[in-house]
Amino acid sequence: MAQIKVIGKRKRIALVAHDHKKNDLIDWVVYNKTVLSRHELFATGTTGRMVEDALDRPIKKLLSGPLGGDQQIGAMIAGGEIDVLIFFWDPMSSQPHDSDVKALLRLGVAWNIPMACDRATADFIMTSPFMHEEYETILPSYTDYLKRPIEEKI
Repeated sequence: MAQIKVIGKRKRIALVAHDHKKNDLIDWVVYNKTVLSRHELFATGTTGRMVEDALDRPIKKLLSGPLGGDQQIGAMIAGGEIDVLIFFWDPMSSQPHDSDVKALLRLGVAWNIPMACDRATADFIMTSPFMHEEYETILPSYTDYLKRPIEEKI
């Protein structure tokens, strides 16, 4: 049986960007300043400081990605504390914490939250009517997965 989670009008949005994408994210944040002002924002390390400066408003800053910020956001997603993930990742540069990045993206999909990894997708999410109203999302059920033998989960 599917579980329904209601995401409120005020979304909890996580903002993450790799080094070569931080300026792109800041440009996007400034462009969407009005819409973002209606929501609660979270960000990893340096990205958080840059977003705060660009928006001239406090946001919840977590650790830097390589120091555990990606994992903090992942835990918040799993705990139902993040509604939307905007992650401008750099597909052309290897990341020292690539396994954390993949885990974060996997959790976004596993918990069925809207996720953007580029500006075009972020624009589509931000302009969706669902960003301005409550939204009922179906939480996945991993009951069958949990019943499988350990060997099949690896």
